[in-house]
Amino acid sequence: MHDQTTAELAHYKLARIGADDQDGYHRVACPAVMGKLRCPRRPASMTLSHERPTVLSLPEGPPRCCGQQTLTVPASVNAKTAQKYDYPSAAWRASYARRSAVERTFSTIKDPASNDISRGWCRLMGLSAITVFLTCCLVVRNWRGLDAFEAREADDARRAANGLGPRRRKRRRRGLAELASAGAGP
Repeated sequence: MHDQTTAELAHYKLARIGADDQDGYHRVACPAVMGKLRCPRRPASMTLSHERPTVLSLPEGPPRCCGQQTLTVPASVNAKTAQKYDYPSAAWRASYARRSAVERTFSTIKDPASNDISRGWCRLMGLSAITVFLTCCLVVRNWRGLDAFEAREADDARRAANGLGPRRRKRRRRGLAELASAGAGP
């Protein structure tokens, strides 16, 4: 339901028609001009398929987008409109979900137990040398991840050959009943 509402809202959004200029301004056009919906104020849009949404209740005074072909939007209007995907959509959530993998990568390369790239980790100076060392660090981190993945897959295959299901992680949190009984004590 949420994704349907977001998809419907995308039809009514002003359509971006160009990239940002050097000051961050960009041009947008009326959704009816861009063929996203049907609007009685734009007669050409009424020839679109009836599968497109139709504006049924027109506002009292015509908005600026009804009187002009395009509008200029300053960079300060809203940061969420500058994103590649509309904010609450499924595509936006899938793109944002990549963030946990990026954060996990940064945490593992900064972990002193494995690859420690904290301050002073390298005595060489210069962008090229640091880039080479950091690339090697990331390659080693990815190899370690691949080795762990292959070990899990081999363990799952061995368990399946023996008629067992895949290994499950132990539950770390205890349920309310367990907590209540543990606190009752003798």
